[in-house]
Amino acid sequence: MRGERPGITLQATALVHEAFMRLAGAGEVDWQDRKHFLAIAARTMRRVLVDLVREKAAAKRGARPEAVPLEFDIVAEGPSLVDLIALDQALEALSTFDARKVRVIELRFFAGLTVDETAEVLEVAPDTVARDWRLARTWLLQELDTQSKR
Repeated sequence: MRGERPGITLQATALVHEAFMRLAGAGEVDWQDRKHFLAIAARTMRRVLVDLVREKAAAKRGARPEAVPLEFDIVAEGPSLVDLIALDQALEALSTFDARKVRVIELRFFAGLTVDETAEVLEVAPDTVARDWRLARTWLLQELDTQSKR
């Protein structure tokens, strides 16, 4: 949530609280370790954000989902605003052929983990995470661009 524009409805603390409430309400989860928890928490945060956008769009007939910054260093021109529903759809498409890249995006973008923390959770080398991060962002930007032209 770092770098959000003013007026965003869900602040980082509220996002973490909502994700925690969902995790706590999930019943008896057999948490294997910290890595497992972080992976599930990242996915839950993704779901919270996407659900919020869908809820807002449903509340206002014809309203477009709110766009949020994907990352400041993706393009040289500045922050790229991304429709979270479109991002979720693109991540679903990416998961059909590369689930690890989706997990990297979830851990880095939605959970805010660093490359090293993400590498620890996924049990891969930091260079692998950095490469997956670059490739996934490039693929996502192209996919989102294609979606926006449809």
